[in-house]
Amino acid sequence: MRFLSIHYLLLLWLLPILVLIFVVWLGRRRYRLEKLFNPTMQQLLDVRLHSGWFRFVLLLTGLAALIIALARPAFEEESVTVQRQGRDVVFLVDVSRSMLAEDLHPNRLERAKLAINDCVSLLAGDRVGLVAFGGSAKVICPLTLDYGFFSQTLNQLQAGMAVRGGTMIGDALRTVSSDVFDSQLKEYKDVVLITDGEDHESFPVRAAEAAGDEGVRLIIVGLGDENKGQPIPITDAQGNRTFLSYDGRQVLSRLDADTLRRMARATPGGRYLPVATGTIDLGEVYLDLIHADAKRQLAEESIERYDEKFQYALGLALVLLIGSVVLGRKAA
Repeated sequence: MRFLSIHYLLLLWLLPILVLIFVVWLGRRRYRLEKLFNPTMQQLLDVRLHSGWFRFVLLLTGLAALIIALARPAFEEESVTVQRQGRDVVFLVDVSRSMLAEDLHPNRLERAKLAINDCVSLLAGDRVGLVAFGGSAKVICPLTLDYGFFSQTLNQLQAGMAVRGGTMIGDALRTVSSDVFDSQLKEYKDVVLITDGEDHESFPVRAAEAAGDEGVRLIIVGLGDENKGQPIPITDAQGNRTFLSYDGRQVLSRLDADTLRRMARATPGGRYLPVATGTIDLGEVYLDLIHADAKRQLAEESIERYDEKFQYALGLALVLLIGSVVLGRKAA
């Protein structure tokens, strides 16, 4: 036998304290009775004191049984082999300055992070990775089953964190293929690309075709207004807010949906999701397109499983505590 939550047994130290309090209280009450009543009346009251002792024992035993139930006693340890199955999912996130445009609240990048966090809460067995890109790409989180660590790295994403400015979607996709995915595996691979689609001559469609040949499926989320360009806010060291400009002209960012559609079509089963300035439930997308799809065996591990018996201790505790209450009402 073992206790799966053994720290609850520390509560048993409360029992001798309760006994001490009860003994002191009983002694003081007996002393007062001896002062106030004659011997005949004292004998009658002693019967009630003995009844109080019995109720207290029931209460104490019931509390002990309740504490043991909280400690989760278990028997018959057995070893069970568990097979983990899943897909490899990489979130490829645009962190160029254009993702600061505010046609989505509070801006495109923050909306992307919120959507990914919602998706992570639903992950079940799939390995996830994170790559940030602008003018260059950087692996922020390699493929992992540690969703907590993934979320920590995701929350650290900031616009402009890429080494070079600009947006090179094709180069970012090539980085995923070469530095994150296993090139020998030709299936069970998904890239969730979140961007405004403004590429600076990195041949993204060709990169998508190459990724498709390696069994990668592209699920592309296009953020931003496709028709109306949006200014890109920037804040200087003094906290002054202005808008990005080039050669004296304000830079406007517009969603390049056509390129993203062609990229999605270049991969097997690829999908383009035109969010534009609307909303998206990326968790629902994950459940529909990724979680329900074919998976491969990722790992096999052996875990120890126990047959818990806390129900018996809990049942005994309820009987004893209810008995203590019933006797108390009869005595009254």
